[in-house]
Amino acid sequence: MGIDFKGRVAIVTGAGGGLGRQHALALARRGAKVLVNDLGGARDGSGGSVSAADAVVAEIRAAGGEAIANGASVTDFAAVQAMVQQAMDAWGRVDILVNNAGILRDKSFAKMDLADFALVMNVHLMGAVHCTKAVWDIMAAQKYGRIVMTTSSSGLYGNFGQSNYGAAKMALVGLMQTLAIEGAKNDIRVNCLAPTAATRMTEGLMPEEVLQALQPEAVVPAMLVLASHEAPTRTILCAGAGTFEAANITLTQGVYLGKGEQVPEALTARLAEVTERAGEMVPQSGAAQGSNEVGKAMAGSLSD
Repeated sequence: MGIDFKGRVAIVTGAGGGLGRQHALALARRGAKVLVNDLGGARDGSGGSVSAADAVVAEIRAAGGEAIANGASVTDFAAVQAMVQQAMDAWGRVDILVNNAGILRDKSFAKMDLADFALVMNVHLMGAVHCTKAVWDIMAAQKYGRIVMTTSSSGLYGNFGQSNYGAAKMALVGLMQTLAIEGAKNDIRVNCLAPTAATRMTEGLMPEEVLQALQPEAVVPAMLVLASHEAPTRTILCAGAGTFEAANITLTQGVYLGKGEQVPEALTARLAEVTERAGEMVPQSGAAQGSNEVGKAMAGSLSD
């Protein structure tokens, strides 16, 4: 069976262009009713106009789909609540939220103004928090929800000049980890998508031939899987140029060293063992770290 969104209602933020537009169009093509949100600002977040969202709505409707436009800033919780109410008034439910809205204010950390750091955190992290909070009770009541956070390799692995963006994007992974645990009882599945795509956000950052290979459309299949009825939860899917990977936050087996004055020196000497990745695990909750540590400590004390 194919992935089908008939009867489902989706909200896609930052959907006036680039990757968000492709997400909205793809969901609509497969039957979803889509609220297309876009502030219509520049790449750095300045300005605003609902015309970009209106254009995507017109495109969806021309193809026979159902869509409405919204120009709320995801940084304004009251406006986000009104956006969600707009979807509820139109269609009576919200099944899918794709947190895609974002801006860039790239500079090396030494040269970065703290206001630019805070703004990027506010849009990416708090924007996703606002939208997720506004749909959470609705999804819990209907016992169904699919939430996609847009993370980035810049957060997972770092990228020069993007300390603000990377910090925000990695924070979204932490948000996903806990929300997936809390949402499980109500079939709210929360995942992260780490896209590599040529959009307005990446203009000037990559050679033209690379940008041609990284069309946004190639990322969309990963979003559709994460938003689908059969979606996983707590998964970080990476996608770009038709290739799909998964990223994981792992924990090594570690080494028990006990307590005492010489432990720092012992840790230095055995750091290669501590960081050895053979047998590493993907913890199911934060408690796994403590369990591993206490277990080794108990075993170590018995052998002392």
